[in-house]
Amino acid sequence: MRLKFFSRGFYFHKRSLCKMAFTESPAKASLCCEESTEGAAPTYAMYEALKDSCQNNATYFQPDDTENGQRLYQGFMTLMDHIDTVWPLVDHVRKVAPLYDFDAASPGNGYRSFVSVVDSCVLHGLKISRQVCSARDALLFRKSYFVREIESCGQLLASLGTCLHHLHTLLSWAPPGDLFPTEQHSPEQLFSQADTINQYCFYGRCLGFQFNPSMRGILKGISICMAGFSEAYYSHGNLISSVWTGGQYLIDPEMRARRIVNISQSASVEFCKAFWFLAESEIMKRVPSLMSSTVAVNKLITIPPEPITVLTTDGKETTVLPPTVHIGLQGLNVRLISVNKRMGMAGEGSSNLPPADGIIFHCHGGGFVAQSSKSHETYLREWAAKLNVPILSIDYSLAPQAPFPRALEEVYYAYCWMMNNFKELGTTGKRIVFAGDSAGANLITGCTLKILTSGLRTPEGLFLAYAPLLVSFIPSPARLLCLMDPLLPFGFMMRCLKAYASPNTSGKSKEDKHKDTNAVSNATTPLDSNGFLKVSPSQEGVSEGPSSFEEVSPSDLAELQAHKSGSERRKSSDTTISAASLQSEHTATGVTPPEDKSQQYVSDFLERYVLDSDTDSEGRRIPVIKPNNKALDESHREAESEASSTLVGEPPLVDDPDQKDKRRIKTRISEAANSVMGAMSSKLAYITGSNTITRPTQDDLAVRTNLDALIARSPSDEFIFSVPRDPLLSPYWADEQLLNKFPPVRILTVHLDPCLDDCVMFAKKLKKLGNIVGIDVLEGLPHGFLNFSLMAKEANEGSKLCMERIKQLLDLDSAPTSDNNRL
Repeated sequence: MRLKFFSRGFYFHKRSLCKMAFTESPAKASLCCEESTEGAAPTYAMYEALKDSCQNNATYFQPDDTENGQRLYQGFMTLMDHIDTVWPLVDHVRKVAPLYDFDAASPGNGYRSFVSVVDSCVLHGLKISRQVCSARDALLFRKSYFVREIESCGQLLASLGTCLHHLHTLLSWAPPGDLFPTEQHSPEQLFSQADTINQYCFYGRCLGFQFNPSMRGILKGISICMAGFSEAYYSHGNLISSVWTGGQYLIDPEMRARRIVNISQSASVEFCKAFWFLAESEIMKRVPSLMSSTVAVNKLITIPPEPITVLTTDGKETTVLPPTVHIGLQGLNVRLISVNKRMGMAGEGSSNLPPADGIIFHCHGGGFVAQSSKSHETYLREWAAKLNVPILSIDYSLAPQAPFPRALEEVYYAYCWMMNNFKELGTTGKRIVFAGDSAGANLITGCTLKILTSGLRTPEGLFLAYAPLLVSFIPSPARLLCLMDPLLPFGFMMRCLKAYASPNTSGKSKEDKHKDTNAVSNATTPLDSNGFLKVSPSQEGVSEGPSSFEEVSPSDLAELQAHKSGSERRKSSDTTISAASLQSEHTATGVTPPEDKSQQYVSDFLERYVLDSDTDSEGRRIPVIKPNNKALDESHREAESEASSTLVGEPPLVDDPDQKDKRRIKTRISEAANSVMGAMSSKLAYITGSNTITRPTQDDLAVRTNLDALIARSPSDEFIFSVPRDPLLSPYWADEQLLNKFPPVRILTVHLDPCLDDCVMFAKKLKKLGNIVGIDVLEGLPHGFLNFSLMAKEANEGSKLCMERIKQLLDLDSAPTSDNNRL
């Protein structure tokens, strides 16, 4: 009996340790549970604790006859049922997840990620339940608030249960250890029942529950901005209404969730570009210089579009032609960042500091459709200062105006140019390390393949951060994470991939496309010869109308896309020079950036951005004959206002005399305020530095007007498009003989990255071939965390780990390479 007593005491002690681990991190708790000798019992302790707390609260509120009291009772009972349903599903995934890791020292794959997400949800529910327990007897206990919290937590756990069912399907589709299923299985098969997933719960009250606490506030703020920005983007000139509704997203999580899901599933890639380009605003551009490390050199260089002669590894000369695909010959912008001025560095005067032995060749992320080297300065400045080597970052052209392979060809062309200009860049070129995050990581990997096939000198190492190495929605467990990702929602990810990899996928007429925009297609789509889904014409994601970024603000002109002329405001700390000025002793001539046209862009900003309803597709004003009946005119405006603000899932508004009066007053105030806002437009444009957006076609306007009226579609509609099986597009498909020649590779990704499985499987492939490769998987951070290195402690620590890995690649002789060198 004493032995049994002590054994029982040890069991409860292990439960306590597991609970303590859960309070710190669900991922730590999972590891604690895996190492436990008591099997599944300690793992289940947290789930048991939530059930016990829910039962306690349910018993308390069962006699409460009020509406909120009964809703609390039902909410806790429902939460208990969901725990019983989810536990066996997540327990099975937890047991098999270690089989899919890169190695024992680097635990991480999509199955582990979902286990961590479910554990985080349970922890979130336990926190709320205990808050109710401690506050329910208080006089000012807010029943209505906790009703919504408990109900949203129950919906969250139910949706995760559906995701776990999908994970079990994926486990049956692939052999143990493989995260990608065989080709006969399509994403559409997996998502045939995905309509049961309630995506709204991931973007409402529980938004960011799976991330580190330091990131949750940031992600919530970005989500509020996204919803509010969509109001301005789709408001048709009703600026006051958009500001009013945008403010409501701050205080109404449910309204925000509906808006974000609708945006993700219905908005075009041009909206994604417009929102992500907010990071290029004048205010945001000043942040790195104020908060990041000070650098002596930070300038844009415009490479002229002319042939480049380079030497191959066997000493032969080869000529590399400038890219011409899609957008023709254009100058290419690259940004040089260095903490010190060095000898030979062009345009920087004299310096006694010798050239650095190394250089970092960098490509920024942005889903292939947005951002630039400027928006990634937040961490590039820090890298340049700590590593003490120059960084050359490439401003490649962006999709959909410049889809694959334009960006890749530009990156390869910039590399060849760099090979001939080491001295002017302040380096001897002894060590070259490629570095890229997200889309940029894909591009430098593809560029390495192109270098190997061309016989040129390869870099000494590759550093890849959260890299999409399989550009297709081949179903994998990590891919499902984009259903709940605040920064990379499912629709955004699909439209970016489509814009870059498959921009022109059908030839339907505009009338047919407009009809298909509001339709939901559930028909089975045949596979092409590569095993991918053939494109559905109704899902074409690239508009045939004019580009939304044909004109940009002057300071963005040099930074956003290389196919634009290439100029930047000349400042003492951030200057633009042509490649010819770097080679003053040579015969090459540069491309001079165009004149600054700031006044023109500023004056056009508000008119272009906040669209008027009385203009045609070309921007010409249409004469409007107003009816004599003033009441009819007002009722028309009221109906239009209602149509533009109704959200999916909301009942239609019922006319009420009082409401009519309020709307009439609101309309008059809006008209007066809009005239004031018009006078402020030029100042607003200068402060924000927002990108101008050209006027859409009538079809685009129809889609914008009906954005909130669109029925939420199945996620399967988004990936019905064909992607070529090209290793330069998806390096995972590269030939093993080429991969075997890869330089040492360091991969850094995060547990909650939709591209996590790409990184793990690519690393496994390199390891199998005997290559030097290591992978780090960080907890609690989102895809793109490097852009938040100045805002969150964990993101900053992740950036420091990136620097450590790059430092090892810059000097491999003094860095061990036999293991993952985990810090």
